[in-house]
Amino acid sequence: MRTISATLARLHIDPYIAAILCSVGIAAVFPAGGSLAAGLDRAGTVAITLLFFLYGARLRTVEALDGLRHWRLHAAISSVTFLVFPVLGLACAPLTPAPLSEPLYAGVVFLCVLPSTVQTSITLTSIGRGNEAGAICSASLSNLLGVVLTPLLAAALISAGDGGFSLGSVRDIAVRLLLPFLLGQAAQRWIGDQVRARRRALSRYDRAVILLVVYTAFSKGVVSGVWNDLAPAEFGTLTVVVVALLALALAATGLVSRLGGFSRPDHVAILFCGSQKSLASGLPMAAVLFEDARVSTVVLPLMLYHQLQLVVCSWLAQRFASPEPSTVTA
Repeated sequence: MRTISATLARLHIDPYIAAILCSVGIAAVFPAGGSLAAGLDRAGTVAITLLFFLYGARLRTVEALDGLRHWRLHAAISSVTFLVFPVLGLACAPLTPAPLSEPLYAGVVFLCVLPSTVQTSITLTSIGRGNEAGAICSASLSNLLGVVLTPLLAAALISAGDGGFSLGSVRDIAVRLLLPFLLGQAAQRWIGDQVRARRRALSRYDRAVILLVVYTAFSKGVVSGVWNDLAPAEFGTLTVVVVALLALALAATGLVSRLGGFSRPDHVAILFCGSQKSLASGLPMAAVLFEDARVSTVVLPLMLYHQLQLVVCSWLAQRFASPEPSTVTA
């Protein structure tokens, strides 16, 4: 296992992404169907509900709210996450229904309304010698807002139909995601310390849930034949769109930072917190928000973006950590 991890690291491949791709490959060869698919659906529903309960239990709401004293930093990051990104997603509308299908376009917009990552944003900010405390607060606040804003923005910006989005999904996400999250927040005073003390085990649970979601979603896509409609040219267009989104997001964070007159440490925090999108939140949300047959297509932009942001932003973080950080202009 260590040898495999070392090899993936040398190839700049995230082992987690490799595991997700393996789940996709298994689903392509051995898709779940019939009673097995129904059982996985029920297991996924329970697992996702528990996942968001644990999110609520381990997120220090008080710390996130205390960090609002540095409101300019958090406003800058949130404006990129929940304003600039959705505008970029809507700007892709002329690409549908060709060269991007409706489900892929829905996936691009869904990617654009997701909150930032927590662990990755903080880690990159720390490596780049940025405002780590500010990143912790902003990333936590982003995920707190995302539980509410992501489904609302998705409802407003993604039309029902071929995209597979149903307005009734907002009710489902309130029951299956928001309510467990709030219950976790309410229980935090009793179990919060114990949950945070088991962060490593819970991280493994997070990833196991996402692998389950990926396998189930892609199995449904294979069984329904949705992948037969994805042409190589369409996948190529999607790749170009995802690369452009990350480039524009990095440019937007840099512009917001310069216009706001932020310090270098704050600039680093804005760059990494503002440009990241959460796979951990996105895949479970997609499983609730979108129709079963379309989930595997809708999450494809998010999976591509996640791998790209890891590679590019890890390189940028190392550049910021170098003796001459001023050479980085993002």
